[in-house]
Amino acid sequence: MRYPERLLKLVRALAELPGIGPKSAQKIGLFLVQNPHSAAELLSSLQAAQALHPCPECGNLAEAELCPICADPERERSLICVVETVSDLMAIERSGEYGGLYHVLGGALNPLEGIGPEQLNLEKLFARLQGISEVILATGMTVEGEATAGFLAERLSQLGVRSTRLAYGLPVGGSLEYADEVTLARALENRRGYP
Repeated sequence: MRYPERLLKLVRALAELPGIGPKSAQKIGLFLVQNPHSAAELLSSLQAAQALHPCPECGNLAEAELCPICADPERERSLICVVETVSDLMAIERSGEYGGLYHVLGGALNPLEGIGPEQLNLEKLFARLQGISEVILATGMTVEGEATAGFLAERLSQLGVRSTRLAYGLPVGGSLEYADEVTLARALENRRGYP
C-alpha cells in the first residue's frame, strides 16, 4: 500500500527525534493528521521553542536575557551546581531541595568522542567563581561524568574554591538484591547517621 508523501515525510521527521522509533513515529504522525487541533498546538509550541536561547550566564534555557533561575534574586548566589545538561538541571529543580545557581557544561569529558575541556562550557564557569562558597559537582555517575567531576574538583581546588560531589546511594523503593555492586559500595561509603 502506498502512503501519501506528506505523511511519509512527517513520519520520517518524527523518527529523527530522540527516543522515537519508526512505529512510534507512525503512531504520532497518524495522531497528528487525525487530530489537526493537536497538530496546530504542537506547531505553535515548536515555534515558541525557537525563541529560547542559552542563558549567557549559566547555559540554561532562557527566553529573556537571563534564564529564570539566574534572574531570580531569591536564589542563593554563593552556590553553583554544575550539571552536564539542561535536563539534569530540570531534574534537580523538580526535587525542590536546591535553591542556588546552576552551570550547564553542555556535556562531559569524553576523549574518545573528541570532547575535551575546550568543548565544554568551562571558561564561563571559572569566570563566575567570585563570591562562590561551594561548587556542587552534579555530573552523571558514568565514566565520563566521574572524569569531568575529577577534572573540575582539581581545577577548583587550585583556585581555592570548595567543591562537593552528589552522594551515591540506593533509589527509594529499590531492593538491595537488585542493586549492582558499585551502587551498594557507594551507598555504604556515603552512609550517614540515622535520626
